[in-house]
Amino acid sequence: MATVMAATAAERAVLEEEFRWLLHDEVHAVLKQLQDILKEASLRFTLPGSGTEGPAKQENFILGSCGTDQVKGVLTLQGDALSQAIQDARNHVSQAIYLLTSRDESYQFKTGAEVLKLMDAVMLQLTRARNRLTTPATLTLPEIAASGLTRMFAPALPSDLLVNVYINLNKLCLTVYQLHALQPNSTKNFRPAGGAVLHSPGAMLDPLTAHSEWGSQRLEVSHVHKVECVIPWLNDALVYFTVSLQLCQQLKDKISVFSSYWSYRPF
Repeated sequence: MATVMAATAAERAVLEEEFRWLLHDEVHAVLKQLQDILKEASLRFTLPGSGTEGPAKQENFILGSCGTDQVKGVLTLQGDALSQAIQDARNHVSQAIYLLTSRDESYQFKTGAEVLKLMDAVMLQLTRARNRLTTPATLTLPEIAASGLTRMFAPALPSDLLVNVYINLNKLCLTVYQLHALQPNSTKNFRPAGGAVLHSPGAMLDPLTAHSEWGSQRLEVSHVHKVECVIPWLNDALVYFTVSLQLCQQLKDKISVFSSYWSYRPF
């Protein structure tokens, strides 16, 4: 019995020493690695013309439809037409960096729970940043019409078109909805479309809510065209988010392993 107790005490002493090294050394090494990765990610979200260096830089995107060559086009963006999704993602990255840098190398973590709490907070910001790019907003047709995107095109688009432009994963997507007016004697049951990322032909909207060019006529989507293109720097950002989340989870797993060696939770 004495031998078993001695072995257990020796094993416990080794584990406690390893845990202290984890808290004092490896945690800070991981925090530094995360900071470096997220600073690179943050650079990907620097908006053209966001500083004082002069006029906003314009970007050209060659768009094509999925699986077919029937629809192609070139979209030129200038200024901050799509800045909201990018800015939101960048704000979450900045918040994650702030959390990481709030504990400099001289800071001593006293418990594993403290590390787990920090990792959870960082992972929350990274998940929100990633979701901002991977989960496009669902909009009703009147909301798309009221967004002003259709009116931003030069030359102006025909009044029977609605346009939505959004980010999805690493792609810039542009959807064009062609509308036609329902005849007053139409027997169709008019049901305004709800929110969606992509509306289908047959979706309806009431012009009184958004599309005044059509007067009082009710409208239906007759055709839908979607084109998209890959934006390389968005792909880079998503990779950085994935790697960072993996590092956070690996550190959490290492901290949690030590809890299996004690009946109580010393961290």
